[in-house]
Amino acid sequence: MDFDFDWVDAFTDQVFGGNGCAVVHGGAGLPDELCMVYVRETSLVECTFTGPSEVADFRVKYYLASREIPFAGHPTIATVAALRHRGLIGEGPLRLETGAGIVEVEVRGSQIAMTQIAPVFGEEVPADLVAKVGGVAPEDIIAPPQVVSTGLPFCITVLRSRAALEGLKLNPEALAAYNAHLGQGSDMMEPFWVTLEGATAVGDTYARLLLAPPSPAEDPFTGSATGAMA
Repeated sequence: MDFDFDWVDAFTDQVFGGNGCAVVHGGAGLPDELCMVYVRETSLVECTFTGPSEVADFRVKYYLASREIPFAGHPTIATVAALRHRGLIGEGPLRLETGAGIVEVEVRGSQIAMTQIAPVFGEEVPADLVAKVGGVAPEDIIAPPQVVSTGLPFCITVLRSRAALEGLKLNPEALAAYNAHLGQGSDMMEPFWVTLEGATAVGDTYARLLLAPPSPAEDPFTGSATGAMA
């Protein structure tokens, strides 16, 4: 079978800017391994696969190179933009069935607004354990790291300075220890690092998400984690 797809740069109006996502129309029924191979072929962080839904307007499945995840932010925006580009939806409200539940979206002109599901606050994680994952000192973390999810769980970790944020380097062995401590299964993502230092008029935070192989080394912008951070 042939499937149409769109390559969408989310969170930008610049070609090859923002955060890319390939949207495979009608591909929600494809097997997991094929979807993951497709993501690896694109070298993107995530891709989506759409299909019909009995409880919403569309079903959306989200894949990393390593596994399916229940929800992701920039791929949701990319998916809706692709549906609009192909004339499959118009302006107004839209409901998407995801692994995390129903996600409400509003389309107005060129703007797409997504309402993530209500946050779930999980456990606080020892700062020294999280610090080792990013190669920073425990004292660089200025608030108790805490798992928060608006569809996908991240450990929100607030750093003291922009310098600490920019100096992050993912430690695979420490990440394995972090995952073992949390024991939350395949949905748990890497720590989401943020600082308020040096914010400007165009934004209140700086943030980074470093990723483990086979994903690319870093996600340019992480909508699901940004929702959890907020």
